[in-house]
Amino acid sequence: MEANLSLMYVISLFSVLIAFAFAAYLFLWVRRQKSTNARINEVAALIKEGANTFMRKEYRVLSIFAGIAAVIIFLLLPSPVWTGHPGRNLSMAAAYVAGTALSAIAGKIGILVATNANARAAEGARQGVRPAFLIGFRGGAVMGLAVVGFSMLGVCGVLWLAGDSSILLGFSFGASSLALFAKAGGGIFTKTADVSADLTGKVELGIPEDDPRNPAVIADNVGDNVGDVAGMGADLFDSNVAAMTSALVIAQSLGGQANTAMVFCYAALGLIASIIGIATARIDKGGSPTRALNASTYVTTGLFIVLTALATLIFRGFSWRIWGASTVGLLVGVIIGITTDYFTDDSKPIVQKVARASRSGSAFTVLSGVSYGFVSALPAMAGIAISALTAYRLCAPMGSDYAMFGIA
Repeated sequence: MEANLSLMYVISLFSVLIAFAFAAYLFLWVRRQKSTNARINEVAALIKEGANTFMRKEYRVLSIFAGIAAVIIFLLLPSPVWTGHPGRNLSMAAAYVAGTALSAIAGKIGILVATNANARAAEGARQGVRPAFLIGFRGGAVMGLAVVGFSMLGVCGVLWLAGDSSILLGFSFGASSLALFAKAGGGIFTKTADVSADLTGKVELGIPEDDPRNPAVIADNVGDNVGDVAGMGADLFDSNVAAMTSALVIAQSLGGQANTAMVFCYAALGLIASIIGIATARIDKGGSPTRALNASTYVTTGLFIVLTALATLIFRGFSWRIWGASTVGLLVGVIIGITTDYFTDDSKPIVQKVARASRSGSAFTVLSGVSYGFVSALPAMAGIAISALTAYRLCAPMGSDYAMFGIA
């Protein structure tokens, strides 16, 4: 079958609709879970109010910054507007605004589901690991699906309307702008609140850690939501957009529709594989959340490899070498996740060694922790280098541009 770009647009948009529908189902499922503890609900309401207030203030400031940046982009990019090509400048500025807007929407959805899932997950934890895991996992999946869905929707829309992959750079820049401020702003807020909570609570007043009687604890939890949900979501939105943009820019530079269609096809199949992996995530009563998360990752990885192999077999113009490059990158990502788990899981030797070292004093805790932290970066660095080299070697016979496409 011929790889048709219009068909891939349809497949991509269809996968996005499925993702949005599944995210809506998961959100409604989370909302249906009971939270009957009055004290938990009271604290959750305070956290929700604080998070929404912070997001309104943050987005108000960011909207001013985005507006100024959009005007500058219109005047200067991709070339000065007075050189006689205002249409491309307007497209670039509009793409930038779309990138910031979709990233903000994804972050707002994340805050909405997180502040609704918090109390329900805490209530579920009183009943056991299984209900708490399912509520937390499915609540987080809503944010993940929203991030990937909106990023694919934006990339498809911009490329379809503009017909020029270089305009996607404006969309990617918009996503990066919001990610920078959302992640940094939320992170600074939560760390400031965390330190102040420890100083005033544990040091001065003798209140236990994370006791809601300390107002700074509420602020700390607000920061966790805006930094680790909205901020991290914006960061992931930016990463996904940047990955697709780089691949599409290189694909269009190679000419022909097959390479561009391949990017959209693989992205759509990855989204479908993720939905199946989320839907099949299970944990037994008293089971390990880590094993459940890893199993979901392995299911998604295996499905993506199989589905993309079938697509490469079916559509003419899809390259097996590029499929191999994408598979290598995916497997290296899984391996990095496994090594990260090894260095951070309290049931593994590394964390236990650091815990034993802490008996000798704070200096040994810091030294051992920093040392193992440096060692933990080695597998990730080696994996990235090996995957880049392997992808280049796989695609180099087709030309350096194809090699870069495979890496992207």
